[in-house]
Amino acid sequence: MATGVAPRLPRLRLRPLPPARKLSEELAELRAEFADHEVTLRAVLVALRGRAYMLLILLMTLPFLLPLPLPGLSTPFGFAIMLIALRLTLGQRPWLPKRIQRLTIPSGFFPKVIDGATRIIRLLESFLKPRWLILTESGLLLRLHALVMLGAASILLLPLPVPFSNGLPAWAILFLASGLLERDGWFIALGYLMLVLSVVYLWIFGEAAAHGLEALIHWIRS
Repeated sequence: MATGVAPRLPRLRLRPLPPARKLSEELAELRAEFADHEVTLRAVLVALRGRAYMLLILLMTLPFLLPLPLPGLSTPFGFAIMLIALRLTLGQRPWLPKRIQRLTIPSGFFPKVIDGATRIIRLLESFLKPRWLILTESGLLLRLHALVMLGAASILLLPLPVPFSNGLPAWAILFLASGLLERDGWFIALGYLMLVLSVVYLWIFGEAAAHGLEALIHWIRS
């Protein structure tokens, strides 16, 4: 006999999503997996899984901040960062051509990079946290951040005989990638600031070099 009372449904308990692993943990796992043999960028993408492309940008930026030789890798790394940033700027899924995915990273590369960058990453992690979320929740702003990253990567590709010409834009990319990974608008703002400093630094250096060359020509003629 119907009572007119709806049956009580069991209450659903939503389990909180597990927090994303720290950047240092993901990079340490990558170090352990690829420490003793050559590896392709495609294998790295597969190993990084969910946050693959942004973590790959982070990984490819680190060598520009460390006193490590990059024979044959600096140009492909800079181009790969630029291509990923370009796709994000256009609102498209990140992608790398197969030729770049087949790029071979020599044995011993990951231990050197990650060991040297451990202090940098752990220092960043002590400050990274979700804040200024207005800078990370808009699709249009995300494309703008990718455009700024694209500009910084373009500077990395320039063959400039200028001290620190790679370091400043590399820091800009590092701050932007870290901020996007951890939804930290404060770090994204730092990325913008570092790119502005890069442009100002290169402009001042260029002006000084032009004046120096002009003075040298004047001295030779006189």
